[in-house]
Amino acid sequence: MCGIIGVLSEHEAAPIMVEALKRLEYRGYDSAGIATVDAQRHLARRRAVGKLVNLSDLLVYQPLAGKSGIGHTRWATHGAPTEANAHPHQIGGVAVVHNGIIENFRELRADLEAGGTVFHTDTDTETIVALAQRFLDQGLGPRDAAEQTIARLEGAFALCFLFDGADDLLIAARKGSPLVIGHGSGEMFVGSDAIALAPLTDRITYLEEGDWAVLTRNSVEIFDANGNLANRPIETIQIDAARIDKGGHKHFMAKEIAEQPTVLGQAISHYVTGDGLALPEALDFTRFDRITIVACGTAYLAGMVAKYWFEKMARLPVEVDIASEFRYREPPIPPRTLSVFLSQSGETADTLAALRYCVGKSTVAAISNVATSSIAREADLNLPILAGAEIGVASTKAFTCKLAVLLTLALKAAVDRGHLAASDLPGHLDALRNLPGLINQALDRSGDIAAVAHKVAEAQDVLFLGRGQMYPIALEGALKLKEISYIHAEGYASGELKHGPIALVDKTVPVIVMAPRDALFDKTVSNMQEVMARGGKVLLITDAKGAKAAGDGVWETLIMPDAPDELAPILYAVPAQLLAYHAAVAKGTDVDQPRNLAKSVTVE
Repeated sequence: MCGIIGVLSEHEAAPIMVEALKRLEYRGYDSAGIATVDAQRHLARRRAVGKLVNLSDLLVYQPLAGKSGIGHTRWATHGAPTEANAHPHQIGGVAVVHNGIIENFRELRADLEAGGTVFHTDTDTETIVALAQRFLDQGLGPRDAAEQTIARLEGAFALCFLFDGADDLLIAARKGSPLVIGHGSGEMFVGSDAIALAPLTDRITYLEEGDWAVLTRNSVEIFDANGNLANRPIETIQIDAARIDKGGHKHFMAKEIAEQPTVLGQAISHYVTGDGLALPEALDFTRFDRITIVACGTAYLAGMVAKYWFEKMARLPVEVDIASEFRYREPPIPPRTLSVFLSQSGETADTLAALRYCVGKSTVAAISNVATSSIAREADLNLPILAGAEIGVASTKAFTCKLAVLLTLALKAAVDRGHLAASDLPGHLDALRNLPGLINQALDRSGDIAAVAHKVAEAQDVLFLGRGQMYPIALEGALKLKEISYIHAEGYASGELKHGPIALVDKTVPVIVMAPRDALFDKTVSNMQEVMARGGKVLLITDAKGAKAAGDGVWETLIMPDAPDELAPILYAVPAQLLAYHAAVAKGTDVDQPRNLAKSVTVE
């Protein structure tokens, strides 16, 4: 979602903020802006619609001086992506950048308008600056005006205030949306996440839910939701700058697809030691009668794959829920439930809200890519996926790393519950250790996949089919294709083809079938024959045995290496990713920052 940067520096703030905002581009945005307080303590701002380069161009012709400032990349929620609606918002002597949604802004706006305030935008954020300016007009100082403003706001937000006449003051607040403070030497920083601050400092304080902070260049005071002084710890973080550039690849997505053998190897090594599994002792699956998995988007599809593993291998019932629907059903949570929450960022608003619903009702486990995230910190158990920084909006390596971690849990559950002999576990672990090599072999097919993807890119509609544990991979393939190439794509369980989707089949609609040669393969071939009998074009993604058994009539075939059944979903995610990537490149879309999408969805 929106990206926030705040700077109290010894150097000119504008270029520092623009560079930091570039590091937040991966979050998704449609406008950007900065505001500074100059040496004369005068507040001014610049904003531009579209890419950050437009803001950079504007600053060449209309520079902003000053060593104090706030900056923002906006993903539109209230109001269209226009310059007027871009952040920072300013009324009088106060400017604000904001990530989130102010739920009571209409009531606040009506009250302010009754008092004579004139609004110029469609945004909820303008209400924040108007309210702060009202308190300034009543004689309060900047600190008290910000505190009173924050107290009136309802909803989810991360905020940073900058005031005219105050060149050594930032006020930041966090409720529902993440915000971090960076500590320098005679400098202080605020950011939506640590990545934005990586070149500036490695000393980070994570604000807790409800915190607000008063920053000067040499001090920070943090107050909790009750107004009490709270000493949050300073943590030294390690963010490898090289992992946040493209590393010679054309796109971050290409780099992150290529990194999968390495990061999967790291994740597997973390959880697999010798002939055993290195998992928290609290994960004794004899204590659980069921598992509830909650997530959004690609993470939800990882949960769907895990359902097949847990139920087949460990005979443990699993329910998989979309986070945005979960808590509104008010589902009963039996105490012998393991509630698992999946999120790349660990800040996904719907997933975090669902987690909070389950806290105290069941054992709560988090599987995320950011060990210091809200979801990771608030869970009973934190299981990092160790994928490293993922910048491309379309998740790739985080998806496969989540699957690898979930598979280790399923194996543990199978052993604990007596459905997998302990003596058989080492064989499964050896297979898991071989997974990075299989992924490398799949990546070697990139050229063949690119050639097919150029043909798929000509289609307006695409169907993906899969059976059993490959059904979620069909859904994932369709999601990847539509989110970065803008081709309409749908995934279906192969057996559902005759129940409606086959009506869409004609010679213009590629049907992509994810089908290793497993126990369900023959049934999948029957579905393929139904497609081909109606003039449909089948792209079969299978192994060598599957390609031989499929027979003639297939439009295109992509051959993957042989793999054990439980590893097939992870392996077949790779051609799905590459197919979407090369189709998007062929169409010329913005692969890393597809339209209307954000990397981290931190508002409901």
